[in-house]
Order: sequence, then C-alpha cells, then structure tokens
Amino acid sequence: MNRYSITAEQSDSGSRLDKWLTEQTEFDISRSAAVKLIEGGSVKVNGLTASKSRVLSEGDEVEVEIPDPVELEVIPQDIPIEIVYEDDDLAVVNKPQGMVVHPAAGNPDGTLVNALLFRLKGKLSGINGVLRPGIVHRIDKNTAGLLVVAKTDFAHQRLAELIKAHDFTREYEAICVGHFKESSGTIDAPIGRDKNDRKKMCVTAQNSKPAITQYSVIEELRGCSYVRFALQTGRTHQIRVHCAYIGHPILGDDVYGKPYKGCKGQCLYAKMLGFVHPRTGEYLEFTAETPQFFQKILDSLRD
Repeated sequence: MNRYSITAEQSDSGSRLDKWLTEQTEFDISRSAAVKLIEGGSVKVNGLTASKSRVLSEGDEVEVEIPDPVELEVIPQDIPIEIVYEDDDLAVVNKPQGMVVHPAAGNPDGTLVNALLFRLKGKLSGINGVLRPGIVHRIDKNTAGLLVVAKTDFAHQRLAELIKAHDFTREYEAICVGHFKESSGTIDAPIGRDKNDRKKMCVTAQNSKPAITQYSVIEELRGCSYVRFALQTGRTHQIRVHCAYIGHPILGDDVYGKPYKGCKGQCLYAKMLGFVHPRTGEYLEFTAETPQFFQKILDSLRD
C-alpha cells in the first residue's frame, strides 16, 4: 500500500477531486480508477472522506492510499532480441521498434521482459516485482534502441541511483518535421501530464518536473531535419514532447504530431548509452546501428 499526502495549490482551486487525481503524475490513474478509490474510502480531504465531485480549495490536504498492484505471472518467451553486452550484473539490449518493454494492460506478453526471462534464464533483479524484473529505465514501444537491464538487485539499485543523479549518458537520433532556425540549442521546459488526455504529456508549469533536452542538427533533409538529442533529464516522452513544443514534431509521431506513410511510429531511436558499471566502476559506452526502418526513411528524404 502506497500512501500520499498532497497540499492543493492555488492552481488546483476549483478542480473536482476525481479529475484532479488523474492529473497527478504520482498516481498515473484513469478517471474510473480515481472514482473507485474515492468511493472505496481511500481518498480523504482534510482528514475526511469526500465525494468524487468535491471541489478543492487552495490549502486542502489530500491523502490518497494506492493499493499494491496484483502481480500476474509473466512467462518466458522465445522472442529474438539483440543483446549488445552482458555480464553477471547487467545486460544492454537493443530493443526493436514496436516492442513493449514490460507487460501491462493490453500487452500481457510478447514484451521485452518475456524475451529476457527466456534469454537470460530468469536471471533478472526482483526489485520491480514480477511484471518488471530487471527494468531500470524504459523507452517507448515505438522507439527503438538501447537500454540497460539489471540481473542483480545490487546492480539495479546502483543503476537507479545513477539515473536519479542524471549520471547516465543518453543520446538519441530522430527525424523531425521542418528545418530548425538554430543548428543547436537547449530545450528547457517542464513536463507534466496533459489535463485533457492522461495518456499524453505536455509542457506545463502545473504538477510538472524539470526537463532539459539538448539538440544538434546533423543534416537538413527534404522538409525535415536529421537531429541528435542528448538528455539531461529523463521524463516520460521527453524528446517527443519537447520537439512538438518547439514546432518540430518527430516524423511519424501519431500522438504529438502526425502519422507518416511507411512508418509504424515515431522516427526516433536510442543511439548511445553510457554509464559507470555498478560493480567495477568502469565507464561503459555502447552505440546502436541505425535501425533499418529509420535508414530507409532517411534515404528517401535525401533523394
């Protein structure tokens, strides 16, 4: 059971309790789930149970109890995956576009975790429970590229600390719509959940976290730009949201931009990953080859 206590701010004044809950990044719950929590007595305002239509005022103390998720059995599956590096503590994987990282509603199997359980014979850290063994960080389903997974709890804890301290080196490459005015720059804009669509993130000052992305244009293409990105923070959908925010959405991003013919998702992949090994203290750096789908679109925009 996870317990939270949040003080309503001035910007929250006038919000319905059920809608307000869905806007909090700490919870990441749907409107129906918020209603169930309220009706089940798991949400209190100023120490008292409240109705879903309760209107919040600045200074209200909202206490929320989120029950632990029911863990499901995750089975190993013989799914081909590329392991770039492996030792007793960790592995670096090159995830293909279209693969979900771990099981969730709507994706019970066929995920990277299912493949890892088979390939690594179940040798994954148990810190994140049954559904997300070994998963230290994630990349989106339709984003290809490198991520590290932990095989031991020791490695998991150390890697998580590095990520929290922003001591991971992460570079991505993308094809963005339009041409940039500046060949390089920094996008410093906080990201939080979109109030109108809980599945999306957006640049906002409300209930957000700092987000910083550096970019440099590699090449100008026909109507697009080939761009390299370096992350200083690791927010959900960070590069996709920041690109859309500055008017250059990633090509094929059907959430923050528009679909693109011949592309199953955003033209974005995790190119490089670097970190200090949690046990040896050695700095490791890995680079992924350009995915075929990405190279094909890149070549077509050069013609």
